[in-house]
Amino acid sequence: DEVKMSGGVEWSLHCCVVLTSVDEPVPAARLAQLHDVSPSYLAKQLQALSRAGLVRSVQGNAGGYVLTRSPALITVLDVVEAVDGPGPAFSCTEIRQRGPMAAPPESCTAPCAITRAMAGAETVWRDALRSISVADLARDVSSDYGPGALAGISTWLTAGEA
Repeated sequence: DEVKMSGGVEWSLHCCVVLTSVDEPVPAARLAQLHDVSPSYLAKQLQALSRAGLVRSVQGNAGGYVLTRSPALITVLDVVEAVDGPGPAFSCTEIRQRGPMAAPPESCTAPCAITRAMAGAETVWRDALRSISVADLARDVSSDYGPGALAGISTWLTAGEA
């Protein structure tokens, strides 16, 4: 069981943020070039975002990827679940029922303290990610790097191959 978030989540969030800066589709290869990542790896992340309905692929000469809705309506949790799936990060395997001091199944009807702690943390984590939108991230990028940061990225993305 993979407990930590995949690297694809980071790449996907970066793509969603930079897509807020453009009105026209951006080719996957251009996004890969911007982020200095393998085009095939990034294409896999974009396909996951597309399957989840967060971006859509536009075909043709001026084709590429665009967000499907306002970045204010796409949460960080939407992106995490698109890439890593909606399942819980922690999975209880009932270790307490194993080994020489195993608890009998009939005494294990309620989740154990460890599972309760992890489930509680996951609820808080998901609520926090649900409360942050891609628009919030884009706004924070602007406050971190100045209002010209995303504008510069937009210009670079739409300039075609350099």
